[in-house]
Amino acid sequence: MPSRFFLAPLAGYTSLAFRLVARELGGLGLATTDLVNARSLLEHRRRAFELIETCPEDRPLAVQIYGPAKEELCAAAQMLEARGVSIIDLNMGCPARKVVRGGGGSAMMREADKTVALVRALVESVKIPVTVKMRLGWDDANITAPFFAREFEQAGVAAITIHGRTREQGFGGSVNRAGIRAVVEAVERIPIIGNGDIRTVEDARTMFAETGCAAVGIGRGGLLDPWIFRQCEAELARGGKTAPPAYEDRVDFMARHFEKLMALRTEKVACVLFRKIAKWYGIALRAPRPMRHRLVMIKDATEFRALIAELRATRPRATAAGSHEPHIPVPSGPNERW
Repeated sequence: MPSRFFLAPLAGYTSLAFRLVARELGGLGLATTDLVNARSLLEHRRRAFELIETCPEDRPLAVQIYGPAKEELCAAAQMLEARGVSIIDLNMGCPARKVVRGGGGSAMMREADKTVALVRALVESVKIPVTVKMRLGWDDANITAPFFAREFEQAGVAAITIHGRTREQGFGGSVNRAGIRAVVEAVERIPIIGNGDIRTVEDARTMFAETGCAAVGIGRGGLLDPWIFRQCEAELARGGKTAPPAYEDRVDFMARHFEKLMALRTEKVACVLFRKIAKWYGIALRAPRPMRHRLVMIKDATEFRALIAELRATRPRATAAGSHEPHIPVPSGPNERW
């Protein structure tokens, strides 16, 4: 990998358009697609193939699949291998109810024997590397990640990403770095990727120091600050320093993101997709409330470009450097309601 700083998948956010624009900034070692249902791939659903869309500039890349059925996962992995995919990542960490109730995502951590057999079959079904992303366990009483990591290493899994929370935690509370360290210590040689609560270079430094992980997966932190990969590479790998992004840099990034969306989709679809993420772009730029409202309601490229011109002419109120903290929506409340 070109670096040890990876973009973790976030459903609805880490699309090809975002990945390409983030890669332009430098420092990004590996990106992973949004999770995609294995059955949807086998049924040739249009949305499934949109999720795995890529191009030569989008490398290295892993495609993340999920589902409870061994036969479907293996068949989907073989289909992806035939399409030139270089890494298959199995999702065992998603806590969302719609994924868990079908037996996928973090629900797989509740059936040890079945899951180990499934992962072994998945590894044996393809020649390309298979990796796994999982949580520490279902809840605090069932921290099973060290057990699974040992078993998966024996099965031939190439690497494991550990989100340092249980399924019961969802996205609340703090990441348990001691739990990630226990997974690192449970395996003999395969790399463990630490994931969770990495918003700054110092967070990444702490993750490495306290867990001994081989790489870090950055999700929401990469959306908050896509420059974090370049900053981590410069400061943690090379011992240098990088300047934080200026206001103009953030406007440019947002504009490139929209234009890339439009190039990959139609103008109408690009506007619909952009509305999902426009809120946190507006907050990151500290745009006036009326302007933020217009961002989340854009109807065409002409309107968007006019807004970009206004943003370039609008300077936010002075604040401390590095104070941009947009809110990335995540599920909240009891998991059963997600």
